[in-house]
Amino acid sequence: MAKHNPMHTLIDLTQNQANEAARQLQNLNASRDDAQAQLSTLHVYRQDYVDRLEKATASGISAANYHNFRQFIATLDEAISQQNKIVAQLDQKLEQGKQRWFDHKRQLTSYETLLSRQEQERIQQNNRKEQIMTDELSSIQFRRHHNTH
Repeated sequence: MAKHNPMHTLIDLTQNQANEAARQLQNLNASRDDAQAQLSTLHVYRQDYVDRLEKATASGISAANYHNFRQFIATLDEAISQQNKIVAQLDQKLEQGKQRWFDHKRQLTSYETLLSRQEQERIQQNNRKEQIMTDELSSIQFRRHHNTH
């Protein structure tokens, strides 16, 4: 039975870490998409209220209603500002998540390369042993053949 190579354990662990990083990256991407969609909705909503204010102003509007429109647009501006911050934070987390995933993938590739080299070396050692055995057998047969003649 072949010995278990600790490198397999490292590869499995690193693969699991890379998979988890990829899953987190997907979740962050979905959160970022949602936040961007909310930001777009806020922009559309704000523009709608600006258009309503312009129409109301053109047809005549009381000072109180004008103040209410401006106050609501200011509230939307604040919500847009907050949503921009959320999107920026998610962008930063996405970059960190991409780097974490990339680091795990690079580490996994390194471990797989090391394992491959180890396996190649083991194969070469086995081939050398077989060659030595074959040479010894040939030598024995040659001596036997020459001793009998």
